[in-house]
Amino acid sequence: MKEQSELELDDNKPRKKIIKALYFTGGTISLILGIIGIVLPILPTTPFLLLAAACYARSSEKFYHWLLNNRILGSYIRNYIEGRGMPIKVKIFTISMLWITILISIIFFIQIVWIKYLLLIIAIAVTLHIILIRPKKDKNSKIID
Repeated sequence: MKEQSELELDDNKPRKKIIKALYFTGGTISLILGIIGIVLPILPTTPFLLLAAACYARSSEKFYHWLLNNRILGSYIRNYIEGRGMPIKVKIFTISMLWITILISIIFFIQIVWIKYLLLIIAIAVTLHIILIRPKKDKNSKIID
């Protein structure tokens, strides 16, 4: 007859599978949102990719390594983890696209006043966050700080 601790381990197997499946699902949703964030400046790319990496680390070693070693997506995660910063050109492009998108949305598509203010607050917060990210030194220039 099985001991109590062995029975508890058997009971946890289905629970662990469900938890891994939830982490995997959350990682996949975060990955999709991160990819959308690359082309849509309203969504932050790096936080979603970091969340995807954390979820995959707890659910699928294969997908975790694929994400970190991905030619495009892996650099976002590695640059953030290693504190390498963000190139000035990327900062300028990101902030420009953010404000163009927000202003077009506010002027042409959003009719509700409080949502317009909310979008402005979000744009200001994201802009400040991007500005506060340490500048990455370009290979061609000596000093960018």
